[in-house]
Amino acid sequence: MNILIVKLSAIGDVIHTLPALNAIRAAYPSAHITWVIEEAAAPLIIGHEALDRVIVSRRKSWIKDIRCGKWQSAFHEASGLVQALRDTRYDFVFDFQALIKSGVLVSLSRGSRKIGFDRGMEHQEHSYLFLNERVAPVDMNIHAILRNLMMLDSAGIHSRHICYRLPIHADDRSAVDRLLLQAGMQTGRPLICINPVAKWATKLWPNDRFAELADRISERYGVSPVFTGAPEDAQTVLDILSRMTSSAVDLTGKTSLKTLAALYEKADVLVSTDTGPMHLGAAVNTPVVALFGPTAPWRTGPMGDQHQVIRVGLPCSPCFKRRCPTCDCMNLIGVETVFAAIDIAEK
Repeated sequence: MNILIVKLSAIGDVIHTLPALNAIRAAYPSAHITWVIEEAAAPLIIGHEALDRVIVSRRKSWIKDIRCGKWQSAFHEASGLVQALRDTRYDFVFDFQALIKSGVLVSLSRGSRKIGFDRGMEHQEHSYLFLNERVAPVDMNIHAILRNLMMLDSAGIHSRHICYRLPIHADDRSAVDRLLLQAGMQTGRPLICINPVAKWATKLWPNDRFAELADRISERYGVSPVFTGAPEDAQTVLDILSRMTSSAVDLTGKTSLKTLAALYEKADVLVSTDTGPMHLGAAVNTPVVALFGPTAPWRTGPMGDQHQVIRVGLPCSPCFKRRCPTCDCMNLIGVETVFAAIDIAEK
């Protein structure tokens, strides 16, 4: 039995597919399971105990290479990806991405049963055209994790069990211990992480609110909160730190996906906007205080009673827009509300 999973990006979407991977492995313990994924999210699954093979697509890098005139190397690597996809005959090919970019890879693969959702799913981009087994569309207001598991029903895999089993290893945990030691963090004290940045401007909470929240955390718990983010988030975090009256630890740009997961695994609470690291915190079962505005937590929020979702609930929310003249759905969230949620989650 050979099985191919197609889920290319992004961080949160890949994490939401891990329960489906584990369900497939439980149903077919002896199967050879392959996952094709784009390079940015690949560390999340490389080394996963349920996977036998990972095929990495460097699509974005190839596009950059072509724009720089390096089309020959890009073509050579892309050809290698196609060869890797076609070197195995798959019994099942599951398209969890439902976009044109995944549909093309599904069509290139050698699969007997190519399974995915039929037309009618939001943001689908006609990916159903590349399938030979189309699953009836389901309500988008069902959580993404459950939608992925529901897609497996057509293959005789009936599971609603949610587990991730992120491949965090001893060296990842040791790297985090070193980072915290270098930052002067004391063991045995509450570890509260804050991830304040998101890709969409409409998902952001004002910097002065994050600064006030961090000061409240420092005063209440007697610890320095730990800020996380990608290298491109450094200026935003520096601005937050400049507004604080207490100290904080800045690990922005100093962690990989694996070490970030290991950090959140150690944390007592993670405060985050709706972004990839929020899903990472939920996947390691750390209580998450998630700030939601333009998006729907019932679709993609952290699942579990240990998490706290903060949203104002304006009539226009969720709008799923990346631009807004007011961003009231985020700007109206008060510091006291978020701080109270941290207190509940930490306990």
